Amino acid sequence: MENTQPTTGIRPTDYTMNVRGRLFDLSRPCVMGILNVTPDSFFAGSRVQTAEAIRARANQIMAEGGRIIDVGACSTRPGGDVVDEEEEMRRLAMALPVIREAQPDAVISVDTFRASVARRTVEEFGADIINDVEEGRDPAMFRTVAELGVPYILMSTAATLEEMLAGFAREVQQLRSLGQKDIILDPGFGFGKGPVDGNYSLLGEMERLHVMELPLLVGISRKRMIHQLLGITPEESLNGTTVLNTIALLKGAAILRVHDVRAAAEAVRIVGKMRDSRK
Repeated sequence: MENTQPTTGIRPTDYTMNVRGRLFDLSRPCVMGILNVTPDSFFAGSRVQTAEAIRARANQIMAEGGRIIDVGACSTRPGGDVVDEEEEMRRLAMALPVIREAQPDAVISVDTFRASVARRTVEEFGADIINDVEEGRDPAMFRTVAELGVPYILMSTAATLEEMLAGFAREVQQLRSLGQKDIILDPGFGFGKGPVDGNYSLLGEMERLHVMELPLLVGISRKRMIHQLLGITPEESLNGTTVLNTIALLKGAAILRVHDVRAAAEAVRIVGKMRDSRK
């Protein structure tokens, strides 16, 4: 007889990464809160530019259940203005000390595609993770993060899962050959997949990425794949975001990168409780 028992989905890869000498367990999903020190990120609620606003946002992320704060200083939204390296670094040099003072125990990730910025934020400001979102990757990035010894988030802009798997396999091998230890994979929802169909096709078979035996980060928060499909605005996309984050958790996501930390943390707790109840 066919087994009709409900499933609790796929658990995240059993993985522990080294964050400046501390072991950070990713076998249970965690939430990464977005903090943008930019004037033009697509969701206005994530933009903070004064020291007071940065401190308040960092405190909010942690109070609502976040464990990682992802700091961006150069917008990667479609059609956005790419600021030069000097301006990106100026924004980060202002923000990172404020965040560290406000939340000394937080894990801080820096969202940058520039190897030189990655190096400075780690060496001068104590950033813990480098989150690299770039289609034409900085050729110095792999060697830089390997030398820095920090966890690295590797994003794919591939349009199909098959292309993504091939690209991840090649790039992970390159990173390993340089001595990079901790690698997190980001399927890159909203990057190179088309506004709607390609993203949902990828989400539908995302669990196949576990063949890489590395933790998965999903950044789907308030993106076009939600508001374009539903005919709403980014500001109206929290419910759709929560639905997709829950699906991602059931498919084994280890990190949810979000604007709305409380909603994501609640989804993590609910899915975790469901899984624990089946043990």
